[in-house]
Amino acid sequence: MSIPKSQYSRAVLAGIVTWLVPFLVSLLFYNQNGLTIDVFLFKSIMIVVGAITGALMIVWYFRPETENYLRAGIIFGATALVINWVLDLVVLCGMLGEDPLSWFAGVGVRYFVIPVMSITVGYVADGAVRNGTDSSP
Repeated sequence: MSIPKSQYSRAVLAGIVTWLVPFLVSLLFYNQNGLTIDVFLFKSIMIVVGAITGALMIVWYFRPETENYLRAGIIFGATALVINWVLDLVVLCGMLGEDPLSWFAGVGVRYFVIPVMSITVGYVADGAVRNGTDSSP
């Protein structure tokens, strides 16, 4: 699969992937009776899966960038945050009936990790460029 050229199209695709992978993994822990493992273990697994997926998508997103890394991090973070919120609200609240305020307090606020990670990466990359340091792999 080739990398889309537009920052926005890459951010949308990465945002969808950052939501879809943890969602699909979560299905492994449910059956017709509900959650099959301890709720705290489930939440921990979801946080780790989400962090790994988000980190990989940030690397994928930044790979073709050559300048304005902070701007790219802001675009990625804001886009992925909104996509994850919308998909969760549609699936968890709309289809499964979870209360939106309970969802936000328990899950939604955790999605702020995405822009924190991507903006931090952008900031560090811009600083490396300003200092003449090549931090690419």
